[in-house]
This record gives sequence, C-alpha cells and structure tokens, in this order.
Amino acid sequence: MDGRPPGRRRTAWAEGLDQLRAAAMTEPGRLRAIGAALALLVLVFGAVTAWQVSDRAAAARDVVARSQPLAADAARVYRSLADADTTAAAGFLAGSVEPAATRERYADDLATASQLLVRAAAGAPGPEAADGAADPAAAQIARLNELLPRYAGLVETAKTNNRQGLPLGGAYLRYANERMRAELLPAARALYEAETARLAADQQRAVAWPWWALAAGVAAIGALGWAQRRHYRRTHRVFSPGLLAATVASVAVLLWLVAGHAVARAGLGDAAEHGARSLAALNAARIDALRARGDENLTLVARGAVLTADQKDFYEVGFRARMRDLAGAAGPGQEASGGALGAALAVADGEAGRRPVRDALAAVREWQERHAAARAADDRGDYERALRQVIGGDGSTGASFDRVDGGLRRALADAQERFRSAADGGRAALRGLPVGAGVLAVVGAAAAVLGIGRRLSEYR
Repeated sequence: MDGRPPGRRRTAWAEGLDQLRAAAMTEPGRLRAIGAALALLVLVFGAVTAWQVSDRAAAARDVVARSQPLAADAARVYRSLADADTTAAAGFLAGSVEPAATRERYADDLATASQLLVRAAAGAPGPEAADGAADPAAAQIARLNELLPRYAGLVETAKTNNRQGLPLGGAYLRYANERMRAELLPAARALYEAETARLAADQQRAVAWPWWALAAGVAAIGALGWAQRRHYRRTHRVFSPGLLAATVASVAVLLWLVAGHAVARAGLGDAAEHGARSLAALNAARIDALRARGDENLTLVARGAVLTADQKDFYEVGFRARMRDLAGAAGPGQEASGGALGAALAVADGEAGRRPVRDALAAVREWQERHAAARAADDRGDYERALRQVIGGDGSTGASFDRVDGGLRRALADAQERFRSAADGGRAALRGLPVGAGVLAVVGAAAAVLGIGRRLSEYR
C-alpha cells in the first residue's frame, strides 16, 4: 500500500512532479538541470546583446543618416530665408533695374528653402511623434510652407512698385521684412531646435550603455564559473572542455561588447562634442551675419522712417546688436572677440577649422570700418556715396560680408566632414557585433550542453 486513502488516485501532473523531484535528487538529474540552465543563460546573454547592440547601431545610423542631416537642412532653411531677405533688400537698393545676379540669388534662396522643407517633411516622423504627442518639426514645416508664398508675394509687390518709381515699394519691403522677422525666421528657428533635439535624443540613445546585456553576460559567466568549480570539486578534474569552451565564448562576447561599445561611444561622443558643437556655433554665426547684413541694407531702404522707442534708427540699432552677437564687443579699428565667432573659434577642431573662422573675424573688423564710413556719408546727406559703400563692388560692406559668409561656409564644410568621420568611426565599432554575439552564444550554449553531457555519460 502507498498510504493513500482508498479510492483516491493521483493526477498525471502530480505523478510527473514526483518523478521530476525524484530525478532532481540524483546527480544525473542535477546535471541535466544545470546544463539546461547554463545553455539558457548563455543564449539569453547572446539574445540580449544582439537586441541592445542592434538598437544602439540603429540609433547611430539615425544620427548619421537622418537626424544630423535633418538638423543641417533646418539650419540651411533658416540661412536661406535670412539670405533671401537680405538679398531682396540689396536688389531693392539697386534701383528699378535689379542686377541679374541678385535676382538669381534671391530666387535660389527661396527655391532652396522650399526644397529643404519638402525633404524635412519626408524625413519627419509625421504629425504625431512616436509617443503620440504632436511633432514640433511637422508643425513648423507646415507653418513655413504657408508663410513663404505670402512673403514672396510681398517682395514681388515691393519690386513692382520700385520699378515704377513709387515710394510705396519701400513700405511693402519693410512689411515683408517684418513678416520675415516675426513669423518665418522664428518658425525656421523652432524647426532647427526641434531637429537638433531629435539629434541629441538619437545620440543619447546610441551611446547609452547596454546594461541588460552586461548584466546577462556577468550572470552567464558567473554561472559557468560556478559549474566548473562544482565539476572540479566532485571529479577532481581541472577542466571540462565543453564548459571551458562555453566560458571562452561568453567572455569573448562580453569583451567584444564592452570594447565595441566603448569605441562607438567615444566616436559618437567626439562627433557630438566637436562636430555638432562646432556646427551649431558656426550656424549661429552665419545667421547673425546674414541678419546684420539685412539690417544694414534696410537702413538705407527705410532712410530713418522706422525708429525705436528712443527715436533711434531701428535697423541701425539692429545692425549693431547683430554685430555684437556675431563678434562680441568690437568697434571700428578694434579687435573683434567673443560672440558667435569667438564660440566657433573655441570649439573648432584643427587648423583647417580655425583658419576660415579667423578669416571671418578679420572680415568682420573690415565690415565694421566700412559700415562706419557709409553711415558717416549718409549722415552728411550723401546718400549715393553711402549706397555705393554698401552695395558696390570691391571696398563695399557687401564685399566684406561676402568674405565673412565665405569663411563661415568653409568652416561649416570642415565641421560637417569631421562630424561625419567621427560618427562613422563610432558606427563601425558596432558592425558585426549583433550577429557575432548570436553565433558565439549558440556555440557557447552547445558547448555547455556537451560538457554536461560528457559528465552524464559517466553514469550510463
């Protein structure tokens, strides 16, 4: 008799549990359980490593192929709009016959802004972000697409009136400039900030340590070490080839994971620290230069018709403020320092990046001296001379502005190349790691099972 009351029969589930419990009390049963646990831990380690590294690699790919290019395009949208406004004012100052080069530059600026907005719309997540919130980039793109044709219409009206010699043209141009300042440029800046935030989020995701994978690796290697110690204590054999192979495979994955991610983190960190910071500073400097040039042109268009609250020329005050933003506290004959150009020079990497910024700083000093001469001529009532000193050829403030803009354009190209090179180097460190981790994990799990199986064969 088995001690159970008559008429009561045990279920198959209970019988199975009893058999498993009895088997687990024997050494072969314990070995089977240990082998299964080891194989599972190693496979989990490989799977988690492949998953987290794939996620980091995807984020790094997004940094290089999506978010950074979109941030650069957003900065170009802002620059194109600011340059279009500046060029429209320069064309207006030229009189009834607008130079072909000025007209083409204005048209190219508007076409560039439109094309970049189309590309930004294609790269944006959509009206709603992944978390269900409204995507700020999409909202600004829609706003700019709505405002840009209105601005272009105002400028065309201003040009038409200017060609007919009607003074109303200046009023239309000033109103177009007000719309640019109050609506288009703020929307373009908001777009740039949204894309920059997306870039920062992708960079943060790419460099985050894969803690789950590291923890799984430590657990798998620790369990393999414990199993080998148990094997030694029960058999006095120093090595189990299968368990040793599983340990070597797991250690290899862990070391590859740590080294690969450290290199990737360093590369992407360098891209953010030097490339991205330099690009941001240079973009800010170029925008300040464009806005200063626009205010300078509008000073001659308005001719004192627009004043500040303290009865100063609105556009001249704006020009001085933009120049302070651009180069810090500097005046004619003084050394320009600080400002956006000073920040760009401080974060520039290498002589190739610093030289064009220094050239731009020198051109700013020249620009300020020429602007002072133009203002002096205008204050004396010599408008034609002031006009030549602003929109003329060599020796004009326009030539100085072109030198500033050209230096910043070269510096931006260098910073962009450095960003791409550093980010690509970081991405390369993760290449092959997800597949390699999976293969080594399968090999390690199989080796662990074979190692335990060899020990089990001694009981047959």
